[in-house]
Amino acid sequence: MEFGIVQFTSDRGLKPHVLAPLIEDAGFASYFVPEHGHIPTRRDAAHPQTGDSSLPDDRYMRTLDPWTSLGAAAAVTERIRLATAVALPVQSDPITLAKTLATLDHISAGRVTLGVGFGWNLDELADHNVPPKRRRTMLREYLEAMRALWTQEEAEYHGEFVDFGPSWAWPKSTQATIPVLVGAAGNEKNFTWITRSADGWITTPGEEDIEGSVSLLKQIWTDAGRAGVPEIVVLDFKPVAEKLDKWREIGVTQVLYGLPDDSVERATGYLAKLAGKLGLAPAAV
Repeated sequence: MEFGIVQFTSDRGLKPHVLAPLIEDAGFASYFVPEHGHIPTRRDAAHPQTGDSSLPDDRYMRTLDPWTSLGAAAAVTERIRLATAVALPVQSDPITLAKTLATLDHISAGRVTLGVGFGWNLDELADHNVPPKRRRTMLREYLEAMRALWTQEEAEYHGEFVDFGPSWAWPKSTQATIPVLVGAAGNEKNFTWITRSADGWITTPGEEDIEGSVSLLKQIWTDAGRAGVPEIVVLDFKPVAEKLDKWREIGVTQVLYGLPDDSVERATGYLAKLAGKLGLAPAAV
């Protein structure tokens, strides 16, 4: 089981190229960032945490672009994985996004993980002409089409939302294909979708029964005939040894923590303290 850091990026926090090396030097395995291109000021969609249209944090409207952020992080790190928690692919053109991700995987020497979501903010999706009742199908097609572009010499895809004929597109992903994780509630519907179209699961902040959810995902995964085991990434708030031991035992592959990012001093101190609690060794100089 590995440990990573998720930064709620904003134009008021530490820049990714400043923070990412601190994360790597402290011994963490990954750096995750979110995506929100814009937030409509008037919304009907309820936020999962507040239960209404209010936002729990103004960084939702100040979030940095994830691909620029991870590109900057890639340039100043060598080891940590570069990931999203979570991105919203259906708000982009799939051919262009496939190129962006393949390029990021190329310049980072194969360190990209794509964490995606279905999108709770239906008003935000609507501005991108995403039909709310079809967003799962749209995301599935985007992922299938991007995988074709990442891996096939002459790629093509024909679906309801993505349709293109035989095409050349390089670079290909440096990895065999870029891993895809889905951030969503731990239920049968989502796990069935993950088993068909992704490589693993990222928990939501309010997830309570991690053990039960992991068991359900593994059962659906096995019943569907998927080889291996799913990646399981858990968002945590405070490291507790007994809890971490249990998660390791049931097959959690990575645990993520947030951090204060208002200054280098605070971030460095927090990372050192957290790394100490987790038993991480600082990266070799």
